[in-house]
Amino acid sequence: MDKIKVGLQYWIPQHGLTRLVGKLASAKAGGLTTAVIRWFIKQYKVNMNEALHSNPEHFKTFNEFFVRELKEDARPITEGDSVITHPADACVSQFGPIEQGELIQAKGHTYTALELLGGDSELAKEFDQGEFATLYLSPRDYHRVHMPCDGTLRQMIYVPGDLFSVNPLTAENVPNLFARNERVVCIFDTEFGPMAQVLVGATIVGSIELIWQVPLLHHEAIRFIVGITHRRRQVSCFEER
Repeated sequence: MDKIKVGLQYWIPQHGLTRLVGKLASAKAGGLTTAVIRWFIKQYKVNMNEALHSNPEHFKTFNEFFVRELKEDARPITEGDSVITHPADACVSQFGPIEQGELIQAKGHTYTALELLGGDSELAKEFDQGEFATLYLSPRDYHRVHMPCDGTLRQMIYVPGDLFSVNPLTAENVPNLFARNERVVCIFDTEFGPMAQVLVGATIVGSIELIWQVPLLHHEAIRFIVGITHRRRQVSCFEER
């Protein structure tokens, strides 16, 4: 069954399907929208007690619900100059050193920083001997991404590509998944060196929208964030929320 699930993703019209679902998710359908949101909350056990607006009827579209705000005290910010804060509600699926330019995707699968960052060899060199972390956002999670540390945006790269699902099953079975999916690469200069946050698109859900730009990926979900940094000895671990 797993092979069938993965195999179908090579055949479905990934971009067309995602655009269609995106249009439906942005539709203001009144009671139908509220019913879908209530079903989603129950199906995925979404904790609405921490949402700024806990009543499903507040949201005019499913997309508004999906990127809902949280209450101000729901996620205390980590204190300390030497700490990197967890940038999103997510599970850390992989983390470790970047060895010979390669990152671990899943058991038996690796991909390169060069591919992930869009083919810029000089940029990839900045992350030699660095660290990476791959964060998975499940459907129930709060779908906003924050800066894990202070930094200045230096460069932004849009990389077109496929729209495979990015759940654990595909990560284990689709080679080069994160380096072949559509994505946005954000390069920041920080006190400890360059940092990349890579927002990788996926099938069906939402869009990637950056606060300093118009939406770049019109129909993809923020499902994985891969953060890589350049010097192993200076990087603190992400703090659990």
